[in-house]
Amino acid sequence: MTPEIIGREAEAHLDWLTLTDALAAGHALPRAEVADTFLYRGKDTLLTRSAWINGLGLAVKAATVFPGNPAQRVPMINGAVTLYDDATGRLEAIVDFHLLTKWKTAGDSLLAARRLARPEARRILIVGAGQVARAMISAYAAAFPGAQFTIWNRSADAARALAAAAKATATANLEAAVRSAEIIATTTMSSTPLIRGEWLAPGTHLDLIGAYRPDMREVDDTALTRASLFVDARATTIAHIGELKDPIARGVITPESIRADFYDLPSGRFARSGAAEITICKNGGGAHLDLMTAQYILAAWRLR
Repeated sequence: MTPEIIGREAEAHLDWLTLTDALAAGHALPRAEVADTFLYRGKDTLLTRSAWINGLGLAVKAATVFPGNPAQRVPMINGAVTLYDDATGRLEAIVDFHLLTKWKTAGDSLLAARRLARPEARRILIVGAGQVARAMISAYAAAFPGAQFTIWNRSADAARALAAAAKATATANLEAAVRSAEIIATTTMSSTPLIRGEWLAPGTHLDLIGAYRPDMREVDDTALTRASLFVDARATTIAHIGELKDPIARGVITPESIRADFYDLPSGRFARSGAAEITICKNGGGAHLDLMTAQYILAAWRLR
């Protein structure tokens, strides 16, 4: 059988809430086996992320990172995702890299918000104004109808441009925006904390998305100690991402401070305890989430 070739045209058939349900269902299956590899040529990188979930299938996500590409008006990150049948190992589909990454990243944090944010929350702050910020606006709007979005970005022009496109409000006052927000998504590449824990109102939920290296932070230590902490996957966050690795190394928090990850969804431990509780979920990604998202995209494409 010829494998499906799934491009960006599949996006018209995708739904944020159905995706998060598929991610939750994937975490009720046996725990994924995952492995990453890296190859380098100077500043250029080839990264492959592989996952196998018994009963769901296999996926390999290959990504190339060429920092010099933007100067040639070529995207810096490119790649492809191949999906294989669980029973036979047969190639089932080749999925557009950018489509899958967008829906996996935003769907990951939307799943967290659906479990941790207060259902009545409507005031949403997006910190950052790039592609992930755009995707989070779309994702949150699906789960929190009537939401009012505020955008903050270091570049005020970028914040205003996104706000105009999304019918949102741009702000230059990050502290005031944080204090009034009920849901916050951080989508930056900051190496120093942007959000201070003392600004957080009771009941706020934060989805931390942007920081992905050991030298990156988006919130300060006070935010971490005031909040109940969750992650999408302990294996891809605690020892790898500065948001947690740095404060753990300094004794501010411990690995046991992480209350739950998505594999705790079936038990009910991945949940808010009370209306006044501040919750934080760190989005670390992982090939198992790529696999779950790819399978969802394939199924939606076949049902189009």
